[in-house]
Amino acid sequence: MAEQVSEENIIDAPAAIIQYIVVKLGGEQYGIDIAYVDNIVRMQQITRVAKSQHYYVGVINLRGEVVPIMSLRRRFELEDIEYTHATRIIIVRMEDQSRVGFIVDEVREVVDIEEDTIEVPNFKLDDKKAAYLAGIGKKEESLISLLDIQAVVEEKKKA
Repeated sequence: MAEQVSEENIIDAPAAIIQYIVVKLGGEQYGIDIAYVDNIVRMQQITRVAKSQHYYVGVINLRGEVVPIMSLRRRFELEDIEYTHATRIIIVRMEDQSRVGFIVDEVREVVDIEEDTIEVPNFKLDDKKAAYLAGIGKKEESLISLLDIQAVVEEKKKA
């Protein structure tokens, strides 16, 4: 006989947990859904590509595949800084299976965030960075801006 599902069972169901890689950009922490992350590599030689958007710094050869590299600092309109030993390139695999790299100042840690603790930003979305957020995650006392990877990569159409 099939087990009957009651409302109490549904309410007591544990919240889904999503893992995020926490990266540092300037003084802020951002989370990238680990489901998108393909690889994390040290800074390396980047070949510039003419006539690309200002936030694309070029391409790298990653095991025979040419991967475009985006500066998240430039994408979020932050000033460029010198790369350090902590600078990393996060390679993400998009839904269409293409790969893109994001240059970040530092990779901090992997955290588990319960889905029901993620809050959708309720401030004006005309703020440049807010358009790239999927939500704000809480981990202990820290707030982590969770990136909407598709929005970061896609070029917004001007109205």
